[in-house]
Parts: sequence; C-alpha cells; structure tokens
Amino acid sequence: MAAEKYELDDIDRQIIAALKADGRATNQRIARGLRISPATVGARIRRLENVNAMRVVAVTDFSALGYKVLMAIGIEVQGRPAEEVAKELAAIEEVFAVHMVTGARDIEILVALHDLDELETFLVRDIGNVRGIRALSTGIAADIIKYDFDRAQIA
Repeated sequence: MAAEKYELDDIDRQIIAALKADGRATNQRIARGLRISPATVGARIRRLENVNAMRVVAVTDFSALGYKVLMAIGIEVQGRPAEEVAKELAAIEEVFAVHMVTGARDIEILVALHDLDELETFLVRDIGNVRGIRALSTGIAADIIKYDFDRAQIA
C-alpha cells in the first residue's frame, strides 16, 4: 500500500514557524500562542516528524567551533565507482557534506578546517589516500554572504 501524502495545514505551519524561530520553545508556549492544547502541539510535532515533514535539530556555527576555512572541492573519479569514493570521503572528519553531482565533476565535498595550516595535511593525508580520485578543483570561501540550510518553504 502506498503511503498517503500528508498536507500541512495552518496549525502545522505555525508550529513549524514557532520552532524555526526558537527551537527550544516548549509545547506549552507554542500552544499558548496558537490557542490550542499542549497535547495537540505534541501530537502534531510527532506526526510531522513521522511523515518526514519536519525534523527538530541543532545547528552549529562554524566560527563558534573555531573553523576559519570553508572549502568546496570538486572531484573527478576514475577507475572506481564514484559512489564508493563518495562514501570513503564522507568518513573523513573534516568533510561535512558529500554530493554526487552532474557536470564536469563527479562528486562535490564541503570541508571545514580550523586554519590554512591544516590544508596540506588534509589534501595529502586524507584526500590523497582515497583511491580513484583523478583530479581535484578546490575553492576556498573568501566570505560567507548567505548560509541558509533550511530551504523548505512552509507557507
């Protein structure tokens, strides 16, 4: 049996908006603002999580954790399945995102380093030990203009 598609209603959207504004908001506080019961808020949050419409997570700030270098690295793969290479790259601590992509590169990774002194070690020790990498194209973020991980629209 196919899963039934869940449609968000106004209450769901308002609960999500309240949690986006303050991820620590209690069910009681959200309920007061929406004039519904805390039990209803809790049940709706569980349902939203169960149908994968929402996840409540904590997001860290790179600079608060001492990371001063953010990089995007495009990777061309040869002689090995790109998915295998991607999985191996995903296991490297400094890598925080791995994407299989189309175009000139097979994989793109996003990397956070504490400073540029770590770059050579990262490229030689970590990336250099991954079999199947034919070429790299690196870009270091000079400035972060926008960092918005939440792209799902609730309106």
